[in-house]
Amino acid sequence: MAGGWSRDGAVQDQIDDSVNDAVAGARARIPRGESAQWCDDCGEDIPRKRRDALPGVRTCVACQAVRDKAVIHSAINRRGSKDSQLR
Repeated sequence: MAGGWSRDGAVQDQIDDSVNDAVAGARARIPRGESAQWCDDCGEDIPRKRRDALPGVRTCVACQAVRDKAVIHSAINRRGSKDSQLR
């Protein structure tokens, strides 16, 4: 049940959009194509098992861990705050 100026189902639509954005972002980060033999960041050899497990991999485990820490998540809060809905 929606209240105020919003239509019924609007909250669920916002949640669905947030989930869809997160899934699309994750799919965009999936490596594709031929795997590199050497890491693009540090030049170290990428182990054969890693290249077989992740087709299209371009970095070694250590460099990928650094990249994963640098991922910035969306700062958009589509749900809004309760205070703004009560005004």
